[in-house]
Amino acid sequence: MDSYAELPQAHVAASANPKMLGGPFVNFKVDRSEEIARLAAATRTKRTRLIELSEAIDKLDELLRDRADGHSLETLYCAIPEPLRGYVELFYDREHHASFRFIEPLMYRSPCYQPDAQSLMLRRIDSDDRPFIFSTPRLYSDDCLHWTVPFAEERVDALFKLRSKPASLASVVDLVGDSEAGLLPSFLTEEEPGHADKYDRPGFRWRYFGHATVLIEARGCAIMTDPVVAYPFAGMSTRFTFDDLPEWIDFVLITHGHQDHLLLETLLQLRERIGTIIVAPNNGGTLEDPSLALILRACGFSRVRELAECDQIDFVGGSITAIPFLGEHCDLNIRSKNAYLVRIGQHCVMFAADSRNLDPIVYDHVRQLVGRVHTLFVGMECDGAPLSWIYGPLLTAKPAHSINQSRRAAGSDFRGAIAMLDSLGCSEVYVYAMGQEPWLQFISSIRYTDDSSPIVQSNLLLAAARERGFQAERLLGCKEVMLP
Repeated sequence: MDSYAELPQAHVAASANPKMLGGPFVNFKVDRSEEIARLAAATRTKRTRLIELSEAIDKLDELLRDRADGHSLETLYCAIPEPLRGYVELFYDREHHASFRFIEPLMYRSPCYQPDAQSLMLRRIDSDDRPFIFSTPRLYSDDCLHWTVPFAEERVDALFKLRSKPASLASVVDLVGDSEAGLLPSFLTEEEPGHADKYDRPGFRWRYFGHATVLIEARGCAIMTDPVVAYPFAGMSTRFTFDDLPEWIDFVLITHGHQDHLLLETLLQLRERIGTIIVAPNNGGTLEDPSLALILRACGFSRVRELAECDQIDFVGGSITAIPFLGEHCDLNIRSKNAYLVRIGQHCVMFAADSRNLDPIVYDHVRQLVGRVHTLFVGMECDGAPLSWIYGPLLTAKPAHSINQSRRAAGSDFRGAIAMLDSLGCSEVYVYAMGQEPWLQFISSIRYTDDSSPIVQSNLLLAAARERGFQAERLLGCKEVMLP
């Protein structure tokens, strides 16, 4: 924000370059530097405690580097910076390197957790064009309703229930607040929105909603993976939207915490429709691996369940098994990630998300555990962003350029994906989670050409699978498949 306020023209030029998409550039087509400067100043004033917390983390890292020499850490507790006192435990690893963990449940009850910083912005959608979320703040405008409301409040659910249960204008104004009464009617309609009928046929159906979002429906159960759902608008490309969702989703499976797989924008709108959200447990307090369960519960999702690797949940007619998820996290010790195996009747479907097949023998062991997997969904964004793109702000020591480029958030390439297919005994493979859908640019910033490595590598997989007589496809936009 400071850089944009000082030199907005540089940000405008960088944002216009497709190669710079997803970079640290504020993406406004007109000069809004004065507003950004005010926002930066207000953030420093209102979020002093969070800024102090960030500084305290740096100081604690420095303290451990300078004074933790293998002897007892007990004497260092009194030197922990004040914002972290009582919220961390110090420890050594087996090589006597010192580190610390947060006592995460206490952090959510501390002054550092500030729900008053949470808000929703509503605007009418008439295109897929949205600025990238990591670098462009959302500013007030005449056509946007900016509603400052903590995510956990029931008022959020009441607002999104309006999609299926009408209410009077007066009650909606009372819900959102009189200050927005002038703009609010533009977001409301007297027309009943569409919705999908409950699936009630033999077998099951899966629908691809884009990226890593797949809805599986069988009699008595609906399961959705990594919900990122498109909005309907006139002239949109072919896609499934909120209008194509059932009124109830029994399980939502979150594979990992990256922004294109755990998207609060979608989850908040579905909260009252979701039975249980399934996530992986984390390492227990490391900065780079926060608890997804605690995050979601703090945001008002009360029905969250952690499922550890190889654990299983049964439902009528099937089961959900957590499968090991290797790679894609830049070699950091992150445990809050699962692939999932969904078994309905005799059919097994595995959602591997961005798993990178670092050691094919893992999937030999998985085959022994779960048997043959008929259908595999696998992500092949095999270039991957470098270490600093997501995790750079969490690193006290800046990595060398070669290290930064070597450690990437990459999915499987052809060799890894075909080995996964062989190990699991699959007869169908779908490449997904490639970030190509136009409505995903604001969280993925990915634009491929025919020569892009993920396209080349996934083409090799599709060709090899088809040569074996398998069903194979790289998914884009939407697809529906019925299975007996």
